[in-house]
Amino acid sequence: MLPDKRSITPEKAVEILKKHGTEITVDQAKLMLDFLYKFAKLALDQVFKR
Repeated sequence: MLPDKRSITPEKAVEILKKHGTEITVDQAKLMLDFLYKFAKLALDQVFKR
């Protein structure tokens, strides 16, 4: 299995969300990014299994 390549850091996610009026902590951003990467992987796995 290949290692995760993550281009957005939790700090960058906090910055992006703050620009759009949502304030979260770095710890919350880590959890959010973990969820989003796992969800994206599941979605891609389903698409390519068809």
